[in-house]
Amino acid sequence: MGSVSQGGVTVNDDRVAAGQQSGHLQRACAFAVHVLTASGAACALLALISATNEEWALMFLWLGLALIIDGLDGTAARYARVSEVLPRWSGDSLDFVVDFVTYVFVPAYAVAQSGLLPDAAAIPAGIIIVVTGAIYFADREMKFSDNCFSGFPALWNLATFYLFVVRPNPWIAFAGVIVLAVLTFVRFPFVHPLRVTRLRRVNITLLVAWSTFAAAAVGRNLDPGPWITAALCAIGVYFLIAGLLGRRLQG
Repeated sequence: MGSVSQGGVTVNDDRVAAGQQSGHLQRACAFAVHVLTASGAACALLALISATNEEWALMFLWLGLALIIDGLDGTAARYARVSEVLPRWSGDSLDFVVDFVTYVFVPAYAVAQSGLLPDAAAIPAGIIIVVTGAIYFADREMKFSDNCFSGFPALWNLATFYLFVVRPNPWIAFAGVIVLAVLTFVRFPFVHPLRVTRLRRVNITLLVAWSTFAAAAVGRNLDPGPWITAALCAIGVYFLIAGLLGRRLQG
């Protein structure tokens, strides 16, 4: 460090070096958050490989891991101040890319190839899912001011999970896909269980319960039995109407 002709030169140099080291560490942490988000795409690839091998439970295991990553990376990004530290990379754009392949594209493939829909309707249903899902992700007004989603938020990973667990009549399954595709463009509030303040405790409790039942279903090769299936369906119906219910209770 420089000569000490004036008392604090060495101290100032040390502070500069410490500041640079801290900046490098912040950028490394911020980039690690982007890598965490991008790892969801790796889960999507592994899920697609499982789907091509008709290992459906394994496919949902990978999609479930991607869902967990998606639930964690936003909090990590805010903590690491990613948008400030690394403005070059857009976390929102990265998140949309990963969400599309995990929430829409891989589930669409599963719907088209699983045999759960009539042969004549399977591929058209997959196309409907990817097209409506892509349009939804481009919607700049996909959320209300209270963080509720506007319409069915392209949660095709979950909708497809229900098809595999419930296994309805193939034409009823196709009708369900059409209804959800239409609901994508209907402006009704669909609750985000973590970000919407109304009924948040109830929503989080039911989300934990749903995750437990879903894990049991995957562990039983998507054949969980009537009680777990009924519980999953009841919670699913609740979340479908929770946005409307919360607004009604508030009003």
